[in-house]
Amino acid sequence: MEDVSDWNQQIIEEFRANEGRVGGPFEGAPLLLLHHIGRKSGAERVTPMMYQAVDGGYAVFASYAGADVNPAWYHNLLAQPDVEAEIGTDTVTLHARDLPSDERGPIWEKQKQDYPGFAGYEEKTDRTIPVVLLERR
Repeated sequence: MEDVSDWNQQIIEEFRANEGRVGGPFEGAPLLLLHHIGRKSGAERVTPMMYQAVDGGYAVFASYAGADVNPAWYHNLLAQPDVEAEIGTDTVTLHARDLPSDERGPIWEKQKQDYPGFAGYEEKTDRTIPVVLLERR
């Protein structure tokens, strides 16, 4: 089985070579490269992820494909919320904010409607999948 970091690296390289566009399972989907700091290691990490443009920023989803735990990047953002993201050919500075349920609900419902795979992730786990808003700073 291919290592997740190798798979991510292939997506990162394709993203950068094609002005923010990739093929495969992300073809046509809005994708960004999130630069964040490992809360334990202190090392810079780059994670490709789908986003939803929302008023004031970009929503990202800690779905982890429906696993019963949140992904490491989510914990990294809670510990160090000032981040950067590559979106298309631009790099923007952002501040991450974990959305409370009243703000999360409409964004999450739209994501499930636009990309039904997210509904499948929700069905696999008992946890509430966090929605994080990346706001320009």
